[in-house]
Amino acid sequence: MNTEADSKLVSALVRGITILRCFDHKCTELSARELMERTGLPKPTLFRLTETLCELGLLRYSERLSKYVPGLGLLELSSPVLTRMALRQFARPLMQALADLCEGQVQLAVGHRRELCLVELANGMGNNVYRPEVGVRMSLSRTASGRAYLMAMADDERAAYLRDLQASDPQRADWLAQRLVDAREDMARHGFCRSHGDLHSEIESIAMPMSQPQDGELWIFAASVPVFSPHHSKLEADLGPRLRTLVRSVESVLGL
Repeated sequence: MNTEADSKLVSALVRGITILRCFDHKCTELSARELMERTGLPKPTLFRLTETLCELGLLRYSERLSKYVPGLGLLELSSPVLTRMALRQFARPLMQALADLCEGQVQLAVGHRRELCLVELANGMGNNVYRPEVGVRMSLSRTASGRAYLMAMADDERAAYLRDLQASDPQRADWLAQRLVDAREDMARHGFCRSHGDLHSEIESIAMPMSQPQDGELWIFAASVPVFSPHHSKLEADLGPRLRTLVRSVESVLGL
């Protein structure tokens, strides 16, 4: 534990955010008992914090469910984040055109430190396989976007991430190390990483990072098609080059 960094944090704020982080796209409603189990906070402290979060509109208690749910205030807080990401605005039509062409899905994710979040999504006509919501945190190990992000990290940051993963989950770390060997070869040969169906066996994805960070954040574009799609056999010959063209087109607008 980094005690120097911890000493700079406001404990009440940390605890409040810890409560909010218990919710995600798979778990949108939690009881007080479930929050206590997930946060380890004592009952009196948890109730004071949840009452405060409810007053601020960041949390809401549903009488119907007898559980807490994320409040609309969180949605309002996310709006400035998405608005400042102007890159989404001119990438969106290019993403939609590619999604329509491959009858699949094109994603744009942005990463900072060890977090990678989906910030834009385009679905082609007829694509009904896996439709995530904007704001979903993406796996760094099990997705093509995550591995492309790791490959775009500074060497020392990636090494530190792998060391920490080795300490907490050696088996997963060893597996990821091999996947990164594959990713490095794919990047050198094709310019993109593959998903290998690690997260969704019925979907194959390819991902490519932009060549430079934007304001300290790394941007990753990805394209996905079902394994039963005729476009699945054209990943290297057709979809990959089109994804590279999309990324280079966005970079040219930014003057990169």
